[in-house]
Amino acid sequence: MAEERSPNKVRKPLNPLKLRDLALHYVGRYATSRKKLSDYLGRKLRERGWNSEEAVNLDALIDDFARLGYIDDAAFAAARARTMAARGLGARRVHEDLRAKGIAESDAEDARSETDAQKWQSADRFAQRKRIGPYATEAATDELKRKQFTAFLRAGHDFDIARKYVTALPGTILEAD
Repeated sequence: MAEERSPNKVRKPLNPLKLRDLALHYVGRYATSRKKLSDYLGRKLRERGWNSEEAVNLDALIDDFARLGYIDDAAFAAARARTMAARGLGARRVHEDLRAKGIAESDAEDARSETDAQKWQSADRFAQRKRIGPYATEAATDELKRKQFTAFLRAGHDFDIARKYVTALPGTILEAD
């Protein structure tokens, strides 16, 4: 049976080897970006402290991981964008998420262009999930249309696409422009 840690137990300070081990464990377990790894390691350093004569160099460790292919911001951005689009989220929401995750513009470029190209399919998935417009069982009231429209906008979809879906009658087949 695994030994439970006491919440008050003081953890030993980190050294270069322990820091690298933490980083390896993190990238092995989670899809991550350079910024997320840096934030994680920075938090661990604040919590546990540093016990080495060498200065902490997170940038060098992260650069090393990127060089080895353990982290790849462009691949992370593409996977994140695909996942969000599959959930029916729009391009604006995907772009904001990638920026919040610390993905550089150059690394997010391919993901953004793919998301922009798939905006109609993403909106269709959103409408299906929320049973809006063509996927509704009955015509929406004006109040419900207003709520559906704002939901589309919060999900990151264009104004025109949101309007087309919200105003469509149940069973209507919508075509991409």
